[in-house]
Amino acid sequence: MSSYDPSEIEPKWQKHWLKQKTFKTEKASDKPKYYVLDMFPYPSGSGLHVGHPEGYTATDILARYKRMNGFNVLHPIGWDAFGLPAEQYAVKTGTHPRETTEKNVNVFREQLQMLGFSYDWDREVNTTDPDYYKWTQWIFLKLYEKGLAYEDEAPVNWCPELGTVLANEEVIDGKSEVGGFPVVRKPMRQWVLKITEYAEKLLEGLDDLEWPESTKEMQRNWIGRSIGAEIEFQVAKHDEQLNVFTTRPDTLFGATYMVLAPEHHLVRDITTSEQRKDVEEYVLKAGLKSDLERQEESKKKTGVFTGAYAINPANNQEIPIWVADYVLAHYGTGAIMAVPGQDQRDWEFAKTFDLPIIRTVQPPEDFEGEAYVGDGIAINSDFLNGLEITEAKSKIIDWLEENGVGEKSINYKLRDWLFSRQRYWGEPFPIIHVDGKPKPLPESELPVTLPEIDIYQPTKTGEPPLAKAENWVKTTDPETGKEALRETNTMPQWAGSCWYYLRYISPEFDGGPVESDEEKYWMPVDLYVGGSEHSVLHLLYARFWHKVLYDCGVVSTPEPFQKLVHQGMILGEMEYTAFKQNGSYVSAEQAEDGEEITRERVSETDVEKRGENFFLKGTDFQVESRAHKMSKSRGNVINPDDVVDQYGADSLRLYEMFMGPLEQVKPWSTKGVEGVNRFLNRAWRLIVGDEDEASLLSKDAEPNADQLKVLHEAIKKVTDDIENLRFNTAISALMIFVNEAKQWEELPSEIAKPFVKLLSPFAPHIAEELWSYLGSEVSSISYEPWPELNEAYLVEKSISYPVQVNGKVRANIEVPAEKAKDKNYVLGLAKEQKNIQRYLDETTIIKEIFVPERIINFVVK
Repeated sequence: MSSYDPSEIEPKWQKHWLKQKTFKTEKASDKPKYYVLDMFPYPSGSGLHVGHPEGYTATDILARYKRMNGFNVLHPIGWDAFGLPAEQYAVKTGTHPRETTEKNVNVFREQLQMLGFSYDWDREVNTTDPDYYKWTQWIFLKLYEKGLAYEDEAPVNWCPELGTVLANEEVIDGKSEVGGFPVVRKPMRQWVLKITEYAEKLLEGLDDLEWPESTKEMQRNWIGRSIGAEIEFQVAKHDEQLNVFTTRPDTLFGATYMVLAPEHHLVRDITTSEQRKDVEEYVLKAGLKSDLERQEESKKKTGVFTGAYAINPANNQEIPIWVADYVLAHYGTGAIMAVPGQDQRDWEFAKTFDLPIIRTVQPPEDFEGEAYVGDGIAINSDFLNGLEITEAKSKIIDWLEENGVGEKSINYKLRDWLFSRQRYWGEPFPIIHVDGKPKPLPESELPVTLPEIDIYQPTKTGEPPLAKAENWVKTTDPETGKEALRETNTMPQWAGSCWYYLRYISPEFDGGPVESDEEKYWMPVDLYVGGSEHSVLHLLYARFWHKVLYDCGVVSTPEPFQKLVHQGMILGEMEYTAFKQNGSYVSAEQAEDGEEITRERVSETDVEKRGENFFLKGTDFQVESRAHKMSKSRGNVINPDDVVDQYGADSLRLYEMFMGPLEQVKPWSTKGVEGVNRFLNRAWRLIVGDEDEASLLSKDAEPNADQLKVLHEAIKKVTDDIENLRFNTAISALMIFVNEAKQWEELPSEIAKPFVKLLSPFAPHIAEELWSYLGSEVSSISYEPWPELNEAYLVEKSISYPVQVNGKVRANIEVPAEKAKDKNYVLGLAKEQKNIQRYLDETTIIKEIFVPERIINFVVK
């Protein structure tokens, strides 16, 4: 008898699965399909930490379970490998991003195989592979053909010192987060995708998806559909007009000034000579701020008068036109009509610059605020006076349309998608420029591959790194033979991740991004698991591309991901902090009021839990407990390789699922890993035994009724819990089974085999070894049929009743199940018990309490 040794068992089965291609997915067949997908990882140099495998383990359990239930399962993996980190490393070290990426991918692949995930490795994809990004480029051409991709001069955050464009989040107080260098807003030529054309479809599609409601709401808010009116304001003494969108056209009579974004195209044209210097200085300062800084509610309102006036179409009054950075060019029309009586932001601006305030909605008598934003009756609004808001909106829109100065409009907060980067390590655009105009390359020219270069920084003028590859940039138009220049921007990392789920379906197909018959069989994805940080952008972008492909006839479903689950974050180990004053521990309450209080970390072994709180053992001194997100800076990152070395991959998998509900945030605990490792050892000894404990396995014994009941309770619970992604309680059911079986004199093979099948999705390595030990001749347990539940074994043959006298249990009786609700029979049987008789003799029964299948209580005097 040998002890359970994962260091021998696990590599053995991993090699077996790879060699035998155990998890190779069949093509479209008559079997029911199940497509279970992980959000594929970016292969960073640091490798996996223990938070990463949580979602992968959950999908693997589902994949293994579905295979055993006769499904054709697609469970693939790949690499989202273009992007900034590899490029930044290349800038620092001169190492080609391809080398860095390949090295990182190899590390990740080894780690995932070490954890026993049942991926079909023949379907592995990599977004940096030209055979893959050929089809990313092909999809871009489809977007271009449909008028959904266009060039634009878009304002970006440009850092001359770093020679790069920065995201809004990388700019703090007008300076780069890295280095603290000045950042300016400047227009640069960019490729943009017209995602706004699909705003309504993206909204409507959410209704039928099995997604967390919070995620769907985030997408709805991001798209930001609002109904209102677009109104035209003529600029006085100019031929120009300003268009604004407002959800409150009923407040038009209260518009006392207008505000333009600093970037608005009319700012320069309408500014008077007297105001030009002030306006230009203000616009320059605004260009140093990020959009986030400009939108802060708490900041002081700033602005500058252009010297120009607009004509309010409702009353023909001239109102001043201002420039202020709280208005953004890419929201709405980049211009607003300001109604300070009904908008707090406009109220604060008006107060700052002493501008008129007119209320257009009557506030309640007890209203004591400034701007009133609630419901009420229209006032100071001419023909709208006395109307409720809804009626006033309808009437003013009719008036605007009749007078040709506006119309009903639907607006979206969603902006078109800035789709180019001034980077090297990304997909090249399949675009050339002929006579200064963009032209798509024919499909026969794909893929357009990256040239080899040595310096990866953008040029000082902002031109991307690819501009340095002059021999690559200078080309000819394959259709006309004219001289042409290649596009030197590259696509963002989002591009490859927008459609990767389709390439898994037919990764070697060369007639398009996906083979049609296979796509019709496999799509949509049945379950998609990944982090909530992708709730908006990745999921929205992927849905957009999918809908475009649907309209092109490339895919057969309008949505890519039918069901979505976000796994909760795994935090670092719990940290415990005690309070000290003058060298002695004190309570939390004392610590709040005391002087010279210090806090010091204490060991988990020094702490005990009482209720929901933690205390130092043997004291009344409360201890703070806190877990932090894993990060290198905190030094609390747990490497899965270390856990596997000590406890095995099955223990890591089990623990990550046993920690709590999949969607919940949970702290890591090495003690918890030890606990599930002990469970696996007990399961091993139950069947195989070791030098300290003999096996209970009996190949000849017939299972009795109690054993069948325990088994089928486990089958029912584990099956239901896997179907509902309640993996922690499924593992609890397996533990209960082992604890019950340890009490038996022997374990029949007919009980052991179904138990090992139940265990196999969670701990596949030990399950394969136990299955082999039990005498199986098949090469893997992976396709063995899932244990079938027989409800008959769960039917109780008798019901146990505790019998009380005056509320104290004095006896227990077993009643045949068919008689359990017969009050007279049950009470009669209870009174016959000797221990009950001695309490009833010489007393008077005042009351007989009978709760069917629960309890009996004789109240005596």
